[in-house]
Amino acid sequence: MNKAADPHQMIQAPSLAGPHEGYMPGFGNDFESEVLPGAMPQGMNSPQKCNYGLYGEQLSGTAFTADPPERTWCYRIRPSVKHSHRYTKIDLPYWKSAPCVDPDLASLGQYRWDPVPHDGAALTWLTGMKTMTTAGDVNTQVGMASHVYLVTESMQDAYFFSADSELLVVPQEGRLRFATELGIIDLEPQEIAIIPRGLVYRVEVLEGPARGFVCENYGQKFELPGRGPIGANCMANPRDFKAPVAAYEDREVPSTLTVKWCGQFHETQIGQSPLDVVAWHGNYAPYKYDLKTYCPVGAILFDHPDPSIFTVLTAPSGVPGTANIDFVLFRDRWMVAENTFRPPWYHKNIMSEMMGNIYGQYDAKPKGFIPGGMSLHNMMIPHGPDKNAFEGASNSNLGPEKLENTMSFMFETRFPQHLTEFAAKEAPLQDDYIDCWSDIEKKFDGTPGMK
Repeated sequence: MNKAADPHQMIQAPSLAGPHEGYMPGFGNDFESEVLPGAMPQGMNSPQKCNYGLYGEQLSGTAFTADPPERTWCYRIRPSVKHSHRYTKIDLPYWKSAPCVDPDLASLGQYRWDPVPHDGAALTWLTGMKTMTTAGDVNTQVGMASHVYLVTESMQDAYFFSADSELLVVPQEGRLRFATELGIIDLEPQEIAIIPRGLVYRVEVLEGPARGFVCENYGQKFELPGRGPIGANCMANPRDFKAPVAAYEDREVPSTLTVKWCGQFHETQIGQSPLDVVAWHGNYAPYKYDLKTYCPVGAILFDHPDPSIFTVLTAPSGVPGTANIDFVLFRDRWMVAENTFRPPWYHKNIMSEMMGNIYGQYDAKPKGFIPGGMSLHNMMIPHGPDKNAFEGASNSNLGPEKLENTMSFMFETRFPQHLTEFAAKEAPLQDDYIDCWSDIEKKFDGTPGMK
């Protein structure tokens, strides 16, 4: 890995004490953070005059009348209208939005890709984003897109926000810094970040080249799943999500702001850094989360539960029990179920599943699904273990076994996922993936009493 110097230095609020300096714990909390003492108004949101000559501005992530409303009050050097000027449409040819359906491409089937390779090109967060699948419709704010990112260079006096979506970022290699309006998030493999819709940020390379996965969520924002009978503990606990403390730049330098809006990209030229929030409070904020703190639950006697027990985050659809997107994690864990086929079983699913491998080996596909790789099993397309995984699990000694050196995930959606031209023609598709089931044998024996 090559280490890159930070192009800018943001002025941060005093760090919190303890092991998570620079972050505040909790998911969906009402946070507050200020860099300068007294920058945060007390007892009200919009005083006639803010201290230090700051401007008060609200960033709303929901309608005002949502229950509960999600919003953050920002106290900034300039209002956002000063970070917006005339826009020029630009093209980022590899970043696609739904609907993006090419009638000449077949999205029906089982697909798997090797890691998208680094080719030596100079790529930023924007130019290195390559869409694999799209689902739903960005204009009606339903569905998602899945991407792989390749990043080698920091954004220099360049900033971005998406009006279309929140982004769930899953690094696979390299380290990135997300310098946002509300503070700094440093991100590395085995962590994730959630960047809210409408939040301005710059991405810097701390260690590169960097590669990972992105789930672009057009619909309702991600939330923690209801645990139901599991109760109050395990899975992803709210306290393990970390929001950044306030940080700001006061830099007078020509800058570019790129906006994603209804699937199109536009640039505006401004004369300063837009990361100028000196204090903020609210419940609409970016987060990071350490996937190693995810506490899986499972069967402790017999049978293999549904993979929904491994849900880290879910984005509701409005249909009870059916998500717009689920983010599901398969990490190391103990397998103890008796008289049970322990790997994922063969199935067809109303949900469409895009999987990625962060590191190690996935138990249902011990060969071919390598770190950085992806697979797609679209709605109602059958899939499951290959022959070796089936035979091994069917004949193994069912003592307690710990799965180790494994971390894979799934972006699961109720919408069919359509391949982009990049995924179908340029990404390293494993043409022989479908053959991993070809040698599965007929074992049927109609003799009474046979197993």
